[in-house]
Amino acid sequence: MREAAALLAQARRIVVFTGAGVSAESGVPTFRDALTGLWRSFDAQRLATPEAFREDPALVWGWYEWRRATVRRARPNAGHVAVAAIEARLPGAVVVTQNVDDLHERAGSVAPIHLHGSLFAPRCSACSHPAPTPDEAAEEPGDGRRVPPPRCARCAGPVRPGVVWFGEALPTAALEAAVEAASTCDLLVTVGTSGLVYPAAEIPQVAARFGAAVLQVNPQETPLDAVSDVNLRGPAAQVLPALVHAAWGADPA
Repeated sequence: MREAAALLAQARRIVVFTGAGVSAESGVPTFRDALTGLWRSFDAQRLATPEAFREDPALVWGWYEWRRATVRRARPNAGHVAVAAIEARLPGAVVVTQNVDDLHERAGSVAPIHLHGSLFAPRCSACSHPAPTPDEAAEEPGDGRRVPPPRCARCAGPVRPGVVWFGEALPTAALEAAVEAASTCDLLVTVGTSGLVYPAAEIPQVAARFGAAVLQVNPQETPLDAVSDVNLRGPAAQVLPALVHAAWGADPA
């Protein structure tokens, strides 16, 4: 912890790169978790595809409505709060996340870069026009349900979730911003990511190639161990607040 705290305290340009493990600590299921209810007979990686949406839009939209409702019930954990505290301490800090939830924003992070899109930014599947997020007051049954997607106000095409599906490219602007931040930082902190999902997993490697120190927070070994200068084993909600305290002598607010 001492070496990691020194890296954080000395950093002037920092990127915090987060993955599914951070949200999992708030109770948000990952793609590796078994599906339940209506979805138990489906493979998450098959539902999260353009092909699945074309074949059965009500099934896929219903699944994402269930996922969005699950996120809304979740609360940011101490790891999310610690990330926001790092941003507050270093105004030039950039948060890059693979997560499609809004837990970073609710913890106080300002404009995190969402590499894989967001559950809260639906758009038309035909013309890409942004669509309103469905009413949060709507109650989703615990086992899920089929829901026909709304129609685009511009072209009447079916609205799709604003996330990156398997087989789709990452949003160009988000990827370029993440690469720019990683290539110019002096410290990248990677938290709760398996390091297996590409091209997002390249971001810590970009930082390392450009000479930045890489600090990894993860309960388990990952392929990013090889490029990390320091590895802190443990959950984000425990390790990140302790890291902030060790670096600056203050607890995340």
